[in-house]
Amino acid sequence: MSQPLVSIHPDAKIGQNVTIGPFTTIYGDVEIGEGSWIGNNVTIMDGARIGKNCRIFPGAVISAIPQDLKYKGEVTTAEIGDNTTVRECATINRATASKGKTTVGSNCLLMAYTHVAHDCEVGNYVILGNGTQLAGEVIIDDHSILSAHVLVHQFVKIGQHVMISGGSHVLKDVPHFVKAAREPLCYMGLNVVGLRRRAFSPDKIQEIQTIFRHIYQSSMNNREAISFIEENMPSTPERDLIVNFVKTSKRGIMRGPNTEGEDEE
Repeated sequence: MSQPLVSIHPDAKIGQNVTIGPFTTIYGDVEIGEGSWIGNNVTIMDGARIGKNCRIFPGAVISAIPQDLKYKGEVTTAEIGDNTTVRECATINRATASKGKTTVGSNCLLMAYTHVAHDCEVGNYVILGNGTQLAGEVIIDDHSILSAHVLVHQFVKIGQHVMISGGSHVLKDVPHFVKAAREPLCYMGLNVVGLRRRAFSPDKIQEIQTIFRHIYQSSMNNREAISFIEENMPSTPERDLIVNFVKTSKRGIMRGPNTEGEDEE
């Protein structure tokens, strides 16, 4: 159902039971899944792919061209999963040729004035607090929460089940399962509350805690800690997830709470 003051291109593919508010503009190369609600004064541009039962609030702009001077007009997309809410004045840019699509998963909440830049990959059940800004090609894994006004540097990776304090500057990769705060950003322990809410057992939480004690609270550098963990702790999905994250990090992981200067490689 749409209002008479809506501009919808005839080529746009709109699912059943979609509500569209007045003064909203929808371009031609757009797909919106059934049951979604699009508020007033929303702009949905070419390349938008919006899932079922999404809610997009006034002032949001979905799939504008990337703010990247390397972009040369290539056909790319900005894709949003099912049941995701995009609040007032949030912006999600479509991709460049680098990845071809910007993605925001299902069951996410992007609060007011958030920005998801070109080629980002935002997982499922992710929350971005008011005013949080993601630069290009940032990756955020499932169930992570970034509080208000977090700034994330280009190419940074943030693991799953992470909690990042409001106002943080994220310049390094943030491993799975942790809390991060302070300036420069550093490890502040496990995201225990989040892990308990998602049914991680006490034994599993203890295992993860032990891994991070070796990484962040021992005298070993990252390379030594990973070697020690691989040699002395049995392989489990969580252990391997953390080990692989640290080993494959191109930017290096964030510092420990007592580390002076830059992170050790």
